[in-house]
Amino acid sequence: MPLYLGVDDTDSLRGMCTTFLATELVRALPEWDLIGFPRLVRLNPNIPWKTRGNGAICLRLGRGRGRRFRVGMIDGGDVWAHERGASPPPSEEVARIAAGVVERWSALEDPTTNPALVLLRKPPPPGLYWRAVRDIVAKREALRAIRSLGVRREWKNGRGVIGAAAAAAWRPRDRTYEVLAYRHPSRWGTPREIPAASVRGLDARFPSTFNNYDPEDDRVVITPRTPCPVLCGIRGDDPRELPAALASLGGEPPDRWLLFETNQGTDDHVLREPREARPWTTVEVRGTVLEAPRTIPGGHVVFPLRWRGTIDAVAYEPSKGFRAIVRALAPGDTVRVVGAVRETPRSLNLEKLEVLGLAPVLRRAGNPSCPACGVRMKSSGRAAPYRCRKCGARRPRSDAVVVEAARGIGPGRYEPPVGSRRHLAMPLKRATRVP
Repeated sequence: MPLYLGVDDTDSLRGMCTTFLATELVRALPEWDLIGFPRLVRLNPNIPWKTRGNGAICLRLGRGRGRRFRVGMIDGGDVWAHERGASPPPSEEVARIAAGVVERWSALEDPTTNPALVLLRKPPPPGLYWRAVRDIVAKREALRAIRSLGVRREWKNGRGVIGAAAAAAWRPRDRTYEVLAYRHPSRWGTPREIPAASVRGLDARFPSTFNNYDPEDDRVVITPRTPCPVLCGIRGDDPRELPAALASLGGEPPDRWLLFETNQGTDDHVLREPREARPWTTVEVRGTVLEAPRTIPGGHVVFPLRWRGTIDAVAYEPSKGFRAIVRALAPGDTVRVVGAVRETPRSLNLEKLEVLGLAPVLRRAGNPSCPACGVRMKSSGRAAPYRCRKCGARRPRSDAVVVEAARGIGPGRYEPPVGSRRHLAMPLKRATRVP
């Protein structure tokens, strides 16, 4: 069994990236082989003290056995991984080298950056991962899960040990892949040069990829907006396609790249029909629309949902055209929603929406006819009954002719545009091909 090297909380909002640190660890540990793909493990996206994408890394190290396959390029040379491994290296030596890498590259000057690494003889129980991706894990819980499994190193308050241990605990039920390319240090902080036309064509040229380009906002999504070392990241279901997809882009050449196995796009963070909607969790619930959606200041769209009481479901302004789908809902519609639970005000921040059933919406189509004369009656005022001008007969307002209105929405699944999706949210493109 290989050693599990997990690292987390090395970046800041102003730079660095924990996945870049993975490439530096590979450079620093040339005597040992990668066993399987390097892993990028996203954790609960609702954690209030996260840096950016709340991602940790895990490298499995040992003496490679079986087929080897290419997972990267660093310093002009190929990076290889093996299907399996044996005879793991001395943990204290690896811990010493890895600690030096973390100390060199972590954004330790940032008050919110609290790195840690773990080096374990075997992975912690998988329950640690599921707690960390769906809920909040205290540091003491993470330490209890890795007790006697190996060594750890912490910096500052060491909160990163939670993510580092959880990344080592991940046993994939579902998985995707991401090829992450990095910039030469001389380019860090400068505009990235990725041709938009090349990105627009990725889905057609490489069908297994997803979340590349946002046509609604006319925006390339594979490039970050921060001055970090990442040039771009292309995600997909087939790891064999991703290096070719990266090579097809043109523009700024990557200084290095690494192919990660990830939990992105898997919906692992979603709690399905929980007993309650607890803050800082993401839930999938089925309910009924109680009132017509309304637009509030800021352009956000809100409607009350009947589910174990009542809770507001919100499509925030950055979800753009998705809000038009939400506005088309009507009282009585049955929906299934995925949303992050906000504490104050208590609400669901919508990630996805499925319309299960539409309630009839009636509209007034005209005045009633006179039962005696057969002619169309006239209104005598907003609250007054209808009156026949010919014979004077009257009919109540409730006798108006009504028809079922056409709806601007149909049963089916809907999601925000590419640029507004979370790392862990499964895109509908992928949901159609996952068993």
